[in-house]
Amino acid sequence: MTDVRAVESADEREDAFAVRRTVFVEEQDVDEELEYDEHEEESIHFVAYDGDEPIGAARLREPEPGLGKVERVAVLESRRGEGVGLAVMNALEERARGEGLESLKLHSQTHAAPFYGRLGYERYGEEFEEAGIPHVKMRKSLE
Repeated sequence: MTDVRAVESADEREDAFAVRRTVFVEEQDVDEELEYDEHEEESIHFVAYDGDEPIGAARLREPEPGLGKVERVAVLESRRGEGVGLAVMNALEERARGEGLESLKLHSQTHAAPFYGRLGYERYGEEFEEAGIPHVKMRKSLE
């Protein structure tokens, strides 16, 4: 059973960071300097647990009024395909609505775009590179 929660403690935040470190820095070879940035403090962080084990993470921030940006969505490789990403996104979108956000945008790794497409996100613009990985821009209305 996956339990997703918005981070409320330093320990939960470290759990979210640990998932991100495993997925992005160790697995995908993203530079740690790029993984953690100036937006950590202003973001709402989410962490998914299986019991006490952190297995997924994401963050949400509001770069402009009414628009949320979904970032750093990560699920441990051993737990992919189990609905963890869906649970994380559902919790994040519920919180976004609660914060009064009207729409969300994200930069999806190109291989993950079909996952977000199934959640109602629409691709726009051309493919681009971010942290050495191909990405596409996607957005979704929450109204």
